[in-house]
Amino acid sequence: MEKKYGHSAAAWNQAKTEATEVMVRRARVRGMIPYSELVSEIQAIKFHAHDSVFHHMLGEISVEEDAEGRGMLSVIVVHKGGDMQPGPGFFELAQSLGYKTTDVLAFWVAELKKVHGYWSNKK
Repeated sequence: MEKKYGHSAAAWNQAKTEATEVMVRRARVRGMIPYSELVSEIQAIKFHAHDSVFHHMLGEISVEEDAEGRGMLSVIVVHKGGDMQPGPGFFELAQSLGYKTTDVLAFWVAELKKVHGYWSNKK
């Protein structure tokens, strides 16, 4: 049986689908969602907001969404307090995809606008 980060492929794919659906709903209304709120919406696998496996899943979703030209969807997943931005892993992933993230705030705002712009125009 195929495993993904210790979970069955079926559970992993279901969790990714659930997370993507929640993020898309939030992006359609030009919103953001804290990590802790997103994990509470995923039923297929129980994650904690600081779980590295959860962050790997967000990375997979963003890579797939970016490849489809819709932007890095996990840009809308942010810290609940403090800077209210995505964690450092988001910016590291963006760099690995070839984005210039020297000014993290400018990159974050631009990517947020891209994702919000795409999804807010979809019914």
